[in-house]
Amino acid sequence: MLLKIRNLKKSYKISKDNEFIALKGIDVDFSSGELVSIIGESGSGKSTLMNLIGALDLDYTGEISVDDVDIKTMNSHQIDNYRKDKIGFVFQSFNLIPHYTVLENVTISCILAGIDKKERDERAKAILKKVGLENHLSKKPNQLSGGQMQRVAIARALINDPEILLADEPTGALDSETSEQILALIKSIADEGKLVIMVTHSQSVAAASDRVVRIADGLIVEDISKKEVQPEQWNNAKTQGHSKGKLSFFNSLKMAFKNMKEKKTRNLLVSFGSSIGIMSVVLMLSLGNGITNYMNNMMQEFVNPLVVEVTKPTESSQSSSSLAPDPSTFLNEKEVFTQSEISELSDIANVESVEYGFSTTSMNDNKIVYNDEEQVVTTIATVSQAMTNSSISSGTMPSGNEILIDEGTNEKYAESLVGKVITVEFKLNDTLITKELTVSGTYHSSNGSIANLSSAYVDYDLLTKLAQDNDISLEPNTIYLVAASEDDAQSVKQAVTDLGYSGSQSETIANIFNDMISTVTLVLAAVSGISLFVSAIMILVVLYISVVERTKEIGVLRSLGARKKDIRRIFTGEAFLIGLLTALIGVTSAFILQFVINTVVAQIIGYDVVAMTVQYIIIGVVMSVVVSTIAGLYPASRAAKVDPVIALKRD
Repeated sequence: MLLKIRNLKKSYKISKDNEFIALKGIDVDFSSGELVSIIGESGSGKSTLMNLIGALDLDYTGEISVDDVDIKTMNSHQIDNYRKDKIGFVFQSFNLIPHYTVLENVTISCILAGIDKKERDERAKAILKKVGLENHLSKKPNQLSGGQMQRVAIARALINDPEILLADEPTGALDSETSEQILALIKSIADEGKLVIMVTHSQSVAAASDRVVRIADGLIVEDISKKEVQPEQWNNAKTQGHSKGKLSFFNSLKMAFKNMKEKKTRNLLVSFGSSIGIMSVVLMLSLGNGITNYMNNMMQEFVNPLVVEVTKPTESSQSSSSLAPDPSTFLNEKEVFTQSEISELSDIANVESVEYGFSTTSMNDNKIVYNDEEQVVTTIATVSQAMTNSSISSGTMPSGNEILIDEGTNEKYAESLVGKVITVEFKLNDTLITKELTVSGTYHSSNGSIANLSSAYVDYDLLTKLAQDNDISLEPNTIYLVAASEDDAQSVKQAVTDLGYSGSQSETIANIFNDMISTVTLVLAAVSGISLFVSAIMILVVLYISVVERTKEIGVLRSLGARKKDIRRIFTGEAFLIGLLTALIGVTSAFILQFVINTVVAQIIGYDVVAMTVQYIIIGVVMSVVVSTIAGLYPASRAAKVDPVIALKRD
């Protein structure tokens, strides 16, 4: 006996104290090759019986055994396989997925079973030929007649070669002529050894059956067999093997993509809205990177990369506990180097030569005077090989009794001071020194200037002579180590740091600004990222609406053997694809804005201030996909929990 039902009872909770008993104790057996009609009035329990046999509803008491296996003893995975392998559903309203072709509708069960494309297409084409639809493979359901749609539904039910075909009012939505054709097709299926159970109100359908079971008030009141069936005749009725596979991740993405295309306008709008956050984050990171590169390039342009500037850390800078040094520490006088320290530095590997330097800093005492107009120069320092000719904006490097001033200071005078004799005043060891010097040229203000702090440069030998003339012993407070190559310079710089010495002021300043830019960039990116939260809500709402709209489709997939995991995976796949589309739009928009911004800014400063990298693109894509997928988890979970019985009743 293929199907055995014993003492089957089913009730529905109406309220806390009331329940409706749909089935009151059904006992019946069905064999392979039978064509059975279950008839009865509305509310008699016939549809409930069909749902229980199909394992769409497992909340019952009693026994339903198929091939001597009680489905109550099956776990959820076995139940899904039972619906996939043993049961084929045919519905009154066909329940075809509207955006799938005829071929795709028929092969859904095979996709859920993990059958490869070649085999499932061969199966589908053979069955569609059998039902007379071999010439309609690429048509959508809305291009078919009612009879053709029911034939597609029958083909879908037969694709996995089930042992039991459950048909709910299979001719209810068809005209009489088409009904006869569908009945003839169903009868031929039973003749091949399938157990076909039809739930119907139609007397003509019942008359065409081999057996009629009448149900009233939840009980079988009549069971009439018109011919005797020999069950052993159909022991080998199932020709296909049981499915061992499951819906693959790739196929779930393909199904998700097909669903997305059905609502492409809505999904595009959501992706465009969500892409604003991704675009902003990528753009902010790229802007910070571009500005950092700009500052570093400016520093490298004016500084010889082969020269490493060395100073001794002051007590205030050593005791500072802050991440960034206090800018006021740059105004402190530097400590001088002893001969042993100079020897230690000169012994560093890859150092080819050593150059002495000196600087004195004051906010008030260092001045230049021309035509009785004076300007404060914060620092008087000596020139070195660290300075390059590219840092000179006009004139030449100073030598002898010459001085190099910055552009900003020069522009404060009515006429250019280049070539003019000026008076220079500065303090050495609390001794005020005054000297007339010729301005050899000017240098770009961005070289070593902090806001309004300016510097002037003289030759080291001149400064030494001025110190001697005033009985001052001048020892270097800056050492310049010259390396043979840039790689050697980097190793020298690391060795200097390891010995506990400091680098150049300009490099320290650049590092401070870089840290500030990085912090500001991250803050701006975080603020931009707030829009990602809004994007997540949009995606969640859209996918939740999609779940509501496709409730019936979910019911169909569950009736075909889809696991809860499969449903969840399909909707999560949609969220994943929306995230990818969002990332594509966001990154593309960032590229376009990068081009526009750089084109405009380059006209002003001659440099691209937005520098997008592969790393930032990856960050944008990952953020988009992760946020979108997380947003899709709740709707996907709700979709997986949809009751297939209730879902199939939705219009």
